[in-house]
Amino acid sequence: MHSKYIIVGSSHAALEAATAIRLIDAEGALTLLTRDAHPPYSPTILPYLVSGRARPDKVALRGPDYFRDNAIAFVPGAAVAALDPALSSLRLESGETWRYDRLLIATGAAPALPPVRGLADVPFHVLRSMDDAADLRQAIGQARSAIVLGAGLIGMHAAENMAKAGVAVSVVELQPHVLSGYFEPKASEIIEATFARNGVRLLLGQSLADVERQGEGCLATLADGKTIAADLLLVCTGVKPNIGFLDGSGIEVDSGILVDDWMRSNLPNIWAAGDVAQARGFWGGKIVNGILPNAVEQGRIAGLGMAGDAGVKPFPGAVLLNTYSFFGQQAISVGHGRAGDGFEIAESGGEDVYRRIVLKDGQLAGIATINDFVDAGIMWQLILRRTDLSPVKAAFIADPRRVGRQLMSQIWR
Repeated sequence: MHSKYIIVGSSHAALEAATAIRLIDAEGALTLLTRDAHPPYSPTILPYLVSGRARPDKVALRGPDYFRDNAIAFVPGAAVAALDPALSSLRLESGETWRYDRLLIATGAAPALPPVRGLADVPFHVLRSMDDAADLRQAIGQARSAIVLGAGLIGMHAAENMAKAGVAVSVVELQPHVLSGYFEPKASEIIEATFARNGVRLLLGQSLADVERQGEGCLATLADGKTIAADLLLVCTGVKPNIGFLDGSGIEVDSGILVDDWMRSNLPNIWAAGDVAQARGFWGGKIVNGILPNAVEQGRIAGLGMAGDAGVKPFPGAVLLNTYSFFGQQAISVGHGRAGDGFEIAESGGEDVYRRIVLKDGQLAGIATINDFVDAGIMWQLILRRTDLSPVKAAFIADPRRVGRQLMSQIWR
């Protein structure tokens, strides 16, 4: 089989690349290969499938009409086993071979499992695919107690869903605070207090040393020697890019596939985008930043480049952006909360309200809020556009939502 363009993957980066290609080249053969058996969906919807707020048959990012109308061959259940750049070919796990002229790798990420003794011998769940979500939803309905290993966004979403379902939940987190990658301790403490009020047991600054099977569940031993028995174990200790099939291909990888500002790998005619790509960070270096806006932008840039658009602009650099709802409350984190030389910090808040603004050289570097709504997309754009806030600094610190909207109404004109 041969296709002018092959995209491996089917989520945000892949779909955005396909749309961009069709803007430039309406006729070149375009194929999406994905190991998933389902229509395209976003990993961000998985907690809502677990809770029942979303239905599996209602979450597709694209339907058959999109692929038909855009002359895109969508091939589900097509897991890539190996890449041979010398022959411009992909070998699938089925043994089938595809040849390409231009290739985009947008294979996303898979759960990263921690080195816990005995983990491979006990039943446990992860949450990265639609099938994972279905399995976890069923398990929650049969469980009375659960351990969630990891207090990142996925782990905290899952812990909330379990608590609402009447499951006794213990969250085990190595860091001293939940969501430490997104929030400073003061903000994390508000989230922690909310979870505690809702019956979730938080074991922070802890790790699992050992886990063993106990009936249909498990008995976990913490690093301090204490034990927890549970019917259900969910492992949410991060993700790693799906790049195993690249072994021996010659593509340069570090934490992910190393790409330039146009999402090109070190080999000709091969691009990468999304959770699998290690691209320029906004403040320097190359990082894997697995958030939806970055995946969309990287996919668009890659697709335009694959189709030969000479005017495609380079990737501006990855900037963190996350919005998180918990027990009816709202948390937002954009950019970073770095402190140190040259950074100005403005904090405010109360018992359940928090705001932290980070400025550098008159520009916004980061903002985090709890129950103090700001437009995350506007804050993200202010950072990316390096908007000078010096003339309105005091007003912005006092009311970032209002001033941010005013600034962007002027900038976007």
